[in-house]
Amino acid sequence: MAAFAEGTPCWVDASLPDVEAGKRFYGELFGWTFGGASGEYGGYTQAYSGGRNVAALAPKPDGRLPTVWGVYLYTSDAYAAAARIRAAGGQMVMEPMPVGPYGTAAMAADPGGAVFGLWQPGTHHGFEASMEPYTYCWTEVYTRARDAVDTFYAQVFGYVAQDQDDAGIDYRLWSPPGSRPGPDTAVAGRSLITEAFPEFLPAHFLVYFAVPDVDASVATLRRLGGRVSAEPFDTPYGRIAVVADNQGAAFALLAEPEAEAGPPTEARTEARTEAGAGEQTGSRSGPQSGAPAGAGAGSDVQHGSDTEP
Repeated sequence: MAAFAEGTPCWVDASLPDVEAGKRFYGELFGWTFGGASGEYGGYTQAYSGGRNVAALAPKPDGRLPTVWGVYLYTSDAYAAAARIRAAGGQMVMEPMPVGPYGTAAMAADPGGAVFGLWQPGTHHGFEASMEPYTYCWTEVYTRARDAVDTFYAQVFGYVAQDQDDAGIDYRLWSPPGSRPGPDTAVAGRSLITEAFPEFLPAHFLVYFAVPDVDASVATLRRLGGRVSAEPFDTPYGRIAVVADNQGAAFALLAEPEAEAGPPTEARTEARTEAGAGEQTGSRSGPQSGAPAGAGAGSDVQHGSDTEP
């Protein structure tokens, strides 16, 4: 069972029009297996890699909502985290809500409009496997509100930061409170949506999955009907591609050159710049429903209570 520091990504799920199609897609792409859909929790379906839970797929309750991958940040107290979010200039999209015995979920938007989840574990602790092939390995937020967002995450989660200014690109690594900031301890990153990106691209989080061979995974993804937004390319931190599944949910693939490689910085930003125009990036409004992307995303969306991260 993994132990998570406050603010560490601890879970991801995809909101899809067709969960059965998603199971076929990710089952072949990543070799995932799936539990039964939970009728009590709106068809929420756990995904497993080697028998360990690594993600979930959820049906969209409304076809107008975006098809997206969303990330949840660990908190020991979702109600206290919600209070910090409001005090720091963010907003709650979905107030903390108990999810049976599994834990407490909430959704929030940072001052730039990027939506993320909170998860306070009960019996569901989050990832049982990550940072290995076919599991979650990284996330980063893209924003236009650099200063407000940097201050927000430092205040809410106590992140300590290290700026990466290679090639003049403004990228910040965030490490948990009490740690020495840098690539070895970083749990997430922050990049900017600059003029190189399309004007319509909203603030958002991008989820990365580790794979042994990016090119092979991209070939499989194409065969399954997925789309490639940024073709595979090499960086000092590994080989990367930005893609979307056959229903439009965007994510990234990363094959690291060695187990201890740090998170890509300017290379990831380059990929996202290339990918932005064609990528359908939405923000999550709840563990099983998406929200319209952009500042204040999802504030007018009706959220169900039948969720199970």
